[in-house]
Amino acid sequence: MSLTAIVRGCGAYLPENVLTNEELSKTVDTSDAWIRERTGIKERHIAAKDEKTSDLAAHAARAALKSAGMDASDIDLVVVATTTPDLTFPSTAAIVQAKLGIEQGAAFDIQAVCTGFIYALSTVEKFLASGQNKRALLIGAETFSRILDWTDRATCVLFGDGAGAFVLEAQDETAAAGRGVMNSYLRCDGRLVDLLYVDGGVSATQSTGHVRMEGNKVFREAVIRISEAMERVVADACIKVTDIDWFVPHQANERIIKGVVKKLDLRPDQVITTIAGQGNTSAASIPLAYCAGVDDGRIKQGDLVLLEAMGGGLTWGAALMRA
Repeated sequence: MSLTAIVRGCGAYLPENVLTNEELSKTVDTSDAWIRERTGIKERHIAAKDEKTSDLAAHAARAALKSAGMDASDIDLVVVATTTPDLTFPSTAAIVQAKLGIEQGAAFDIQAVCTGFIYALSTVEKFLASGQNKRALLIGAETFSRILDWTDRATCVLFGDGAGAFVLEAQDETAAAGRGVMNSYLRCDGRLVDLLYVDGGVSATQSTGHVRMEGNKVFREAVIRISEAMERVVADACIKVTDIDWFVPHQANERIIKGVVKKLDLRPDQVITTIAGQGNTSAASIPLAYCAGVDDGRIKQGDLVLLEAMGGGLTWGAALMRA
């Protein structure tokens, strides 16, 4: 029997605290016009002091379980994509598993920065398609505000906090009727690590550190590598990029998204963006955008959806799925 992994439900969570461009301009040399022109971002959500990544993840997971009509007893795998874990160990997934009352199965984190959700989706799909697990909670969650240098306008204006989650289920391909994760394409080039990184870490500095980025170089790499991943993943499915119904990109920068759309001849109305109100939420951005598309009725069951991301490493990738 051939199994496929379908998305049964999705959920999102954004912290209550909103930080606008105008507020940022009071503490760093920037302006609303400067930020919006270069990034498309108007505001972002910032976790409260007592909110941890696992808290955001648990909120999104509960919403996804409700959407799927399931509860904790139905889940036997929890995977969290995050660059901002609660602790060095155990995994944030283990903490989320406990918070949700899941007493069975496995739990672990995946760290591929902004590409983390694509890496994790590909991983979860393989666990489910193999028959090893039946139902999984896949969560992208970040408190990126905790690793920002709030005096560096090149980075602090870009990022926000949030979490998004999928409930995925293994189904027989006949029952799935074409739905599910079709394929994925993952890449990394460690030679480019200095373009986007955090200057701290357990082994190197025994500190958390802050995000450092060469923005112009990242922009150039992003359009090329994201387009490559999208073209490859649809070619493997024997279709063209223009055959998709919806494009759900990582919400890194509005200019990057527009550059990819233009390069691949997509229509602007095929793109689901949340960057204006959320900023770059790293591994959380794709599920947050996907849930926005589901909640407002744009993404419907049976639609062909293309996801992509690029992040530190440099990592990049794409995934194709039928909702």
